Amino acid sequence: MRVTHLSLTDFRNYANAEVGFVPGPNLIVGRNGQGKTNLVEALGFLSTLGSHRVSNDKAMIRAGQGAGIIRARLEYNGRDILTEVQLNRTGQNRAQVNRSVIKTRDLPRYFSSVVFAPEDLSLVRGDPSGRRKFLDQLLVLRSPRLAAVLSDYDRVLKQRNTLLKSARASGARGNQLSTLDIWDERLVEFGSEIIDERAKLVSLLGEPLRAAYRAVVNEDHGPVLVASLSILGADEDTDLGVDGAIAATVATDSVESATTEIFRTALAGLRKRELERGITLAGPHRDDLVFMLNALPAKGYASHGESWSFALALKLASAQLLRQDSASGDPVLILDDVFAELDLDRRTRLAAAIGSFEQVLITAAVLDDVPRALVAHTIHIHAGAVVDG
Repeated sequence: MRVTHLSLTDFRNYANAEVGFVPGPNLIVGRNGQGKTNLVEALGFLSTLGSHRVSNDKAMIRAGQGAGIIRARLEYNGRDILTEVQLNRTGQNRAQVNRSVIKTRDLPRYFSSVVFAPEDLSLVRGDPSGRRKFLDQLLVLRSPRLAAVLSDYDRVLKQRNTLLKSARASGARGNQLSTLDIWDERLVEFGSEIIDERAKLVSLLGEPLRAAYRAVVNEDHGPVLVASLSILGADEDTDLGVDGAIAATVATDSVESATTEIFRTALAGLRKRELERGITLAGPHRDDLVFMLNALPAKGYASHGESWSFALALKLASAQLLRQDSASGDPVLILDDVFAELDLDRRTRLAAAIGSFEQVLITAAVLDDVPRALVAHTIHIHAGAVVDG
């Protein structure tokens, strides 16, 4: 899979932009603030329906405009495909494939990419929501049908929280509690599938993560991912510390076969607290992923360099996993302003690690930061315009 052409209309600082890409490495160079990251952000949105920089789609629409358009021509399974999404300031976004309207959530079926950017340091050091988002985006890239499961879970969660708030305000009544039982079953149905699918994904990422970390760092610090599940008592509102973080995590194969019953039991045990607080206290929306390095949680113990290397290795592992089980070929690997953070040895090692991918898009503020092997096709950006390339 690769991108052959990107067109933007009223996206970020681009009124209009036309950019061609080639197989192998593509380097996008420009001083900070000129718009190079905006190009790869647009492509990242096509595959994840989100930005690696902001949580609000409307922030990507050019100031003063009502809509922005991302249009990309792709080579997919030997076919040329035109994908398009229109981001609307009011109303729902709209998507097309080969000029035919599709559901926006179905876009990841046609394009797969993995983005690594400085913001990904928050995967290691930030709050659990970022790690949940990482897992769920990767789940959808591997199995697009799970987008519907995640959407159904969010819908049920909102309905259940609304009922809990209502019961708290009015005092729990029999009919409200019986209705809550119904929503419990729906929450358990969708939530258990999400928990199990995340558990499988965490297990599959293990070896690619270790290999990618060794490839970039040239040392083995034992990077490990371990699920921390709220249905087993983990609480994202509490700082567990080292021992607590380890105790709240579980081996994936020990839970999967009994997830439904464990989830149902957890909700029953939390019913009183949930009614008091008016929120759902267990489920995949409150789970976390603990990053371990040298047998300690990376959050709070890893250095800046170790944290950076862990996050980079995690994205490289994701790309490796996608290329292993995808019928459409490699995902497009996007490295946004990465090489400036690395010393010469790690720049060289990273260049070698990504050399086999079908297409890699790289952004950099300084051309000399990027190894020569990656600069054959260079696109220059200045003030929201493609100068050459």
